[in-house]
Amino acid sequence: MTRNRNDRIDPAHRGEPPAASADGATAHAVSRWGSGLLFATSWISGVVFAAYIAAFFGGTLLAGAGERWNESLPGLHDPATPMAIVAIGVHFLTGVVLLLLGPIQFIGHLQRRVPALHRGLGRLYVASAALAGIGGLFFIAARGTVGGAVMDIGFGLYGILMVVCAALAFVHARAGRFSQHRAWAIRLFALTIGSWLYRMEYGAWFLVAGGVGTGRGFTGWFDAVMAFFFYLPNLVVAEWVIRSTRSRLTPLASIGSGALMLFASSFVALVTWLFIQGAWGRRIASGLLPMSS
Repeated sequence: MTRNRNDRIDPAHRGEPPAASADGATAHAVSRWGSGLLFATSWISGVVFAAYIAAFFGGTLLAGAGERWNESLPGLHDPATPMAIVAIGVHFLTGVVLLLLGPIQFIGHLQRRVPALHRGLGRLYVASAALAGIGGLFFIAARGTVGGAVMDIGFGLYGILMVVCAALAFVHARAGRFSQHRAWAIRLFALTIGSWLYRMEYGAWFLVAGGVGTGRGFTGWFDAVMAFFFYLPNLVVAEWVIRSTRSRLTPLASIGSGALMLFASSFVALVTWLFIQGAWGRRIASGLLPMSS
């Protein structure tokens, strides 16, 4: 049987997806640009937070004033438990590495053009994540958190999840199971930004609600919620990202996603600026001044 060359076959009948509409392409571009803006804003904020950690905690320690760590959080630096100081110091150091390297690992152009660099930085990233988790767990076991049992459980679970995700991301990469590797790397990244988000979310809560529910020694109901909230919702978002990369969003969902990303970018920029004007800025300066004298 012959077919006239002018016959048209519905793409769906050939098992092919129909061509994307102009509206769909525009909506997808809105979502993509929104994601890029949030990526850039969050990275800049993470770099500022990393500078705060390195300058204040590193600077005061090098100047022989490690006791000033307690200005940030009571009980961090106690000469009676030197191994706990080492553990939390490792946690801080590797945290800086995670904040700086994490976003780089998801730059697709870099992965394709310089795969050896991606692999090398990836090894450093998962090793840093594992050490950050182990350091935090050791500190909790040795000293306990300032917030008591609820914070111990919440932060302890956070450390365990970070170690597990780092191990699985590495194992799947070594085995060449790159789809599974990417999924676990996304989950790991969602966890590693938790420390930064913890500050962002507290800052937003004080800005919006005036700190209602927070208590001295992190004993308020909001403090109890935050012991888990700074990382569990991240994992929910990570699962959404993992699944959304396997199927194209509808135009309406893409526009909604782009609008949400724009709002989140504005929120991150505002809270970061407030922190720079407040505690982060002052402590970066105070940490660097002893080193320059």
